[in-house]
Amino acid sequence: MKILLIEDDQIIADFIQRGMKEAGHGIDHFEDGRTGLQAALQDNYDVAILDLMLPHLDGLSIIDRLRERKKNVPIIILSAKRTVDDRIQGLRHGGDDYLTKPFSFSELQARVESLLRRAQNIAEPTSLTFHNLSMDLLARTVTRAGKKIELQPKEFALLEYLVRHAGHVVSKTMIMERVWDYNFDPGTNVVEARISKLREKVDKDFDLPLIQTIRGLGYVFKKPHD
Repeated sequence: MKILLIEDDQIIADFIQRGMKEAGHGIDHFEDGRTGLQAALQDNYDVAILDLMLPHLDGLSIIDRLRERKKNVPIIILSAKRTVDDRIQGLRHGGDDYLTKPFSFSELQARVESLLRRAQNIAEPTSLTFHNLSMDLLARTVTRAGKKIELQPKEFALLEYLVRHAGHVVSKTMIMERVWDYNFDPGTNVVEARISKLREKVDKDFDLPLIQTIRGLGYVFKKPHD
């Protein structure tokens, strides 16, 4: 996925770029509206993320000009403006989604992926499969090599997150934001504890462990030696 980011707050921009690159996406960042608009007109992006208050050209003007030029790239608006009227205005100008600051990266990532699926007319999956493990997202059941695995709700959510990002390293921060829906506390070992319990159920009785630790980075769901 190729993402365009137009954001003048360098801290927020670095946060988004780091997360998207860790998730395996390409991302181009521009700090002002004018150069961001030029990039959007000249290149083809899968999703655009933009702030409203930008130097030289504001976010709503960028959206107006893109839509006038028939550029239908899905657009997520990031803004500290959080009233209903602000959101309505952003969507009426042609934005596809509106996320208020502050925000968690996991929510932004989920919205980006949702917009991409919508743009490509891809239906939400009702099941996930990796190697010999299968998850039924409607029945909330898990099997591996035909053997049923009983999981607690939080364990199911953690496994689903790992399987959806199979092959990509996910950090403890990303897991905390997405599965527990709160910011990462470096003093807690809740992720390590849940991963350990999940390994006991998903990997213990099988020759190939699927949940692997990448020291200093996080975890990845994959077959060994892939």
